[in-house]
Amino acid sequence: MTASAPAKTQYEAVIGLETHCQLNTNTKIFSPSSTKFGEPPNTLIDPVCMGLPGTLPVLNQAVLESSVKMGIALNCQIAPYSKFDRKQYFYPDLPKNYQISQYDLPIAEHGFLNIELYDKETGIVTHKRIGVTRLHMEEDAGKLVHGGGERLSGSTYSLVDYNRAGVPLMEIVSEPDIRTGQEAAEYAQEIRRIVRYLGVGDGNMQEGSLRCDVNISVRPVGQKEFGTKVEIKNMNSFSAIQRAIEYEIERQIAAVEAGEKLVQETRLWEEGSQRTISMRKKEGSSDYRYFPEPDLGPIEVSAAQLADWRSQLPELPAQKRQRYTSELGLSVYDARVLTNDHATTEYFEAAIAAGASAKLAANWIMGDLGAYLNSNAHLNISDLPLKPESLAELIGLIENRTISNAAAKNILQELLAQGGSAKAIVERDGLGQISDSAALESAIDEVLIENPKELEQYRGGKTKLLGFFVGQVMKKTGGRADPKLTNQLVSKKLSI
Repeated sequence: MTASAPAKTQYEAVIGLETHCQLNTNTKIFSPSSTKFGEPPNTLIDPVCMGLPGTLPVLNQAVLESSVKMGIALNCQIAPYSKFDRKQYFYPDLPKNYQISQYDLPIAEHGFLNIELYDKETGIVTHKRIGVTRLHMEEDAGKLVHGGGERLSGSTYSLVDYNRAGVPLMEIVSEPDIRTGQEAAEYAQEIRRIVRYLGVGDGNMQEGSLRCDVNISVRPVGQKEFGTKVEIKNMNSFSAIQRAIEYEIERQIAAVEAGEKLVQETRLWEEGSQRTISMRKKEGSSDYRYFPEPDLGPIEVSAAQLADWRSQLPELPAQKRQRYTSELGLSVYDARVLTNDHATTEYFEAAIAAGASAKLAANWIMGDLGAYLNSNAHLNISDLPLKPESLAELIGLIENRTISNAAAKNILQELLAQGGSAKAIVERDGLGQISDSAALESAIDEVLIENPKELEQYRGGKTKLLGFFVGQVMKKTGGRADPKLTNQLVSKKLSI
């Protein structure tokens, strides 16, 4: 007997995310400078965010409110008492050379987020709960621009823009409950959905308003101890998060299998080469030398204030998805698409409120409107001249058989470009659907006379030509023929 080959070791990844969300307050977290994006370098600064002697920070009340609301949405315990700390780490793009953050007493902790994992092939949705360790407030750093060479290592000089210094951030730290790149990407997307639904931030990854750092290690399946943790930065899309994790899992497993020692480090994701590269060895919390911020007093959130902020929370994405499937009868896929973007959700619900069928409104928004927006990427659905009430009116005209679906698509093009009333366009251009049997029979007779060859083939057994004749009638009537009645009458005429 020959000995069987040893079983191949199976590994699993252990992943946690640190998500930084920029808040959309008008002014910075501790000073009155604007948080506007895209302004000329070093024009949105003031003595406080520049750390000049004699200045004192003052907490922006809106930052506290937004952070508490986000903490509630993430099912966190809101601290009745918290404080700020100084993070003593050299930041070349923070004038003070330290960051004001929160350390041992954050504003929110011990929460969770339920995510949905959708399989496009099977249509099956699975659910998973990801723990949220903490949510805390902090200030952002500025921005370094390196020039004179390729990448940081080859640059000959650096420029600094302090506009972003002091912009308010929420940092959300997950538990290491994530196991795949897909789970990580879905977790990050759900965070962004909630941020947008609450109206506390725009979540634009391209502008740096939402930034995710991934902590990842691998271990043999069944092992309780964690492997060596690596942090990945520089991912500017959800698909990049997934691809970076998938690459890093393979890299770490290959290293372990080859007997190489993994080191705790920070790595960057290179989009062009689709790989991670080493950036620096990872610091521990002791390297930051935290101590309480002496220029800011403690934060107290009263029970009354907490109850008031809780009452202001809107219906969140997960709740909407559940309602759309259980009450409106939409498919899981439709519910996910419609709730992914808050503006789309508002448009959809406004169309329903105006009387549109939920399923038909969903079909038009996801179909024709979606295609139009894809080809006009600079537009948001809320920017369209076509208002949801007009879409509902258009859908109503189809449902009561005033116009055909084909005519509606033609009308839609004018509505998308200029807005207005679907009913008014129908009346102006005489686009009402022809449902008069006599008028339709006359058009059918003309079509049969004009197409003798196809008529002979149909009566010879090529019955698939029924669709051809119906199409010709629709063409002759400018798309105004009632499709259902036309089918019935054409079939009747052809059987004679």
